[in-house]
Amino acid sequence: MKHRRSVALLIETSNAYARGLLTGAIEYLRRHQAWSIHLPELQRTAAPPSWLQNWKGDGILARIETQEMADAISRRKIPTVDVSAARYVPNIPWVETNDSQIAQLAVDHLRERGFRQLAFVGDPRFKWSQWREQHFEAFAKAAGCRYLAYRSSVKLDSSTSPVKEKQSLEKWLQQLPKPAGIMACYDIKAREVLDACRELDIAVPEQVAVIGADNDELLCNLSDPPLTSVIPNSRKAGYEAARLLDRMMSGDNVANDAVLIEPIGIETRQSTDTLAIDDADVAKALRFIRENASSGINVADLLREIPLSRRVLESRFQKRLGRTPHQEIVRQKISKVKQLLTETDLSLVDIAGRTGFDHPEYLSVAFKKNTGTTPRRYRVESQASGLTTPRNQTFGERG
Repeated sequence: MKHRRSVALLIETSNAYARGLLTGAIEYLRRHQAWSIHLPELQRTAAPPSWLQNWKGDGILARIETQEMADAISRRKIPTVDVSAARYVPNIPWVETNDSQIAQLAVDHLRERGFRQLAFVGDPRFKWSQWREQHFEAFAKAAGCRYLAYRSSVKLDSSTSPVKEKQSLEKWLQQLPKPAGIMACYDIKAREVLDACRELDIAVPEQVAVIGADNDELLCNLSDPPLTSVIPNSRKAGYEAARLLDRMMSGDNVANDAVLIEPIGIETRQSTDTLAIDDADVAKALRFIRENASSGINVADLLREIPLSRRVLESRFQKRLGRTPHQEIVRQKISKVKQLLTETDLSLVDIAGRTGFDHPEYLSVAFKKNTGTTPRRYRVESQASGLTTPRNQTFGERG
């Protein structure tokens, strides 16, 4: 009977990127010879499992992000592929995201929306964050943009107080020239930026647009507003890592060079869904509309929030957006209708009630006037074309 190889997957399951790596490895196994898998429950930077010391396995796929894990794996002296950028064990093959392409996508995405002041918020504990920042800065300056960076107070030993880091980030955001487009090194950090903007009453995305990386759908959709994110191809990274390990276990010589996997594209959500606005009153008005359009507001409600006459506000809207405040309110309402038609099976009566239309008949008339089709036809065509998963993804977006 043919020997079934025993492989340890020392990869955490606590975040979307790592789960993508595991999914890719599983896809490889389904297409090739099955392995006996050992998958302990790990958190990021967790200590190596106790059983590893005496484990009699054939190979290891690991995200090696601590010296302790590196030492434990090195002592085993069995075929290993690393799927971390930390490079604690430099003499083994490793598979990682292409951070240059991730940064390029983010710069292009923000520039397309009119931002000429680009900033980066990183985490100095991670090499991939440092690399993304270096590439982001280079691409931003090459595009003629003003570059700004947040210098985190986080230390490599993670000893910095979260309260102190939050205060430091808020101070930087207050002083940041606006409008500005910000790339955060990954979605967790991007969500911290969004939280700080909300507390400081900075309009997102009108004054500050924010893009993350990893496209962790849970984090992105729980963010306020929902977070735009670069989509890395972690499944392909996991697949390629498994392929390399299979070769190594078969006795092939595998180079220690980096295998860099290009990202898929960008999932555009509300945190960057705008054009850069250099008018504070218009930015504030847009934010009010975005947050309240589905409540049935009108221009009179808007004027109670913005200290301008109707004529002045409409003139400044037209100058910067090419449409009136009323048209923007309708546009936001129709956008919400499209979302509900695509993602739910709610009746038109329910959708009208949730989007600020007094009657479903008014909704139908406004929808056809703005889209050229009926709500029913839009729903049927959207579901038939598979727009529901995901609805705003732009694969390979380059500008």
